[in-house]
Amino acid sequence: MGDETMNRSVFLFLGEEIGATIDRIDVFGYELTYAHGDYVMSAGREVRRLPSTVVRITTRDGTHGFGETCPLGSTYLPAFSEGARAALRELAPALIGADATNLADVHRRMDGRLRGHEYAKSALDVACWDAFGKLVGQPVAALLGGALQTELPLYVAIPLGPPAQMAEFVVREREAGIRRFQAKLGADPADDAARVLAVLEATGPGDAVTGDANGAWRRQDAIMAARLLEGAQRFRLEQPCPTLEECLAVRRLTTLPMVLDEVIVDLPTLVRASSMDAMDQVNLKIGRVGGLLPARVMRDVAVDLGIRLMIEDSWGGDIVTAAVAHLAAGTPPDALFAVSFMNDWTLEHIAGYAPRSRNGSGPVPDGPGLGIEVDEGALGAPLYSAVTAD
Repeated sequence: MGDETMNRSVFLFLGEEIGATIDRIDVFGYELTYAHGDYVMSAGREVRRLPSTVVRITTRDGTHGFGETCPLGSTYLPAFSEGARAALRELAPALIGADATNLADVHRRMDGRLRGHEYAKSALDVACWDAFGKLVGQPVAALLGGALQTELPLYVAIPLGPPAQMAEFVVREREAGIRRFQAKLGADPADDAARVLAVLEATGPGDAVTGDANGAWRRQDAIMAARLLEGAQRFRLEQPCPTLEECLAVRRLTTLPMVLDEVIVDLPTLVRASSMDAMDQVNLKIGRVGGLLPARVMRDVAVDLGIRLMIEDSWGGDIVTAAVAHLAAGTPPDALFAVSFMNDWTLEHIAGYAPRSRNGSGPVPDGPGLGIEVDEGALGAPLYSAVTAD
């Protein structure tokens, strides 16, 4: 290869050379319905339908990139659907003229326009990665550092309910190939212990169960629940209390493996929690941390710290599912506990129900970008748009 050809290959990855300048950003909305009736969590939180928000960026050469954000109601995290749309209205103009392949600059621009609101920034981050991959003909997993696995172990959440009902849910999902379960808890400790035992009895030797209180217990109730469940085989306790300090107090009084979720909001809190020996596993949600760029760093640091990962997002459809799959693909198999394919949890599909799970595992799309084809007609008219000024 001559110097001129080699130089051109290097310059090909410059955004201006490949037409990666963002000329337009459109924001769409659609509704997602939970596939199993009512999704019930602790503290009376219940979901049947949720508004999801889709972002489409268009680069100078006409390439489209898609991202999605769908907060799980307004009391799960400091996030809500209308907040995402308002934040995107503020953020989108800051990315007009940006290079979609320069994610460092994309995040600098977003942070310079709006502090916080990582769940809204995540949709734009993912849309840029999708466009980046399409522009260079590579899947997002490759751009994030490479894929170590192409089939991902999936988990499903069991809505909070009577023990028998939760056990029936497990039996049904096991028939579909699922072997990892998350039982929603956070009510009376004795009642929750009965729920866990019913779920465990419905599983098999190779299965694993996590009990997730979503931070609803105060310290005393969490300690009581942990003592009631002490010695339970194949069981992990997830986010028992609302603060890191309370969760740490519970961890010090139990031998149950501890999973942290809602309190791990960025890299500093991940490192701090690890230094306190507060967890054995982290539930890493792309939207909570601001997109794939920061999530990739947290993923790799967690692996180096010996912390296992569950990789997912708060809620979403096909686009969220594809983004989760690409991030999870770069996790060493022994460090990945499970992944959620949210498009299995919801009824509406704007990318042909892709990626599609099979027998308890989820494939990593291998096409350019996210590797899915979004049905743009299904999105309807944009809620609003930001465009390059004439």
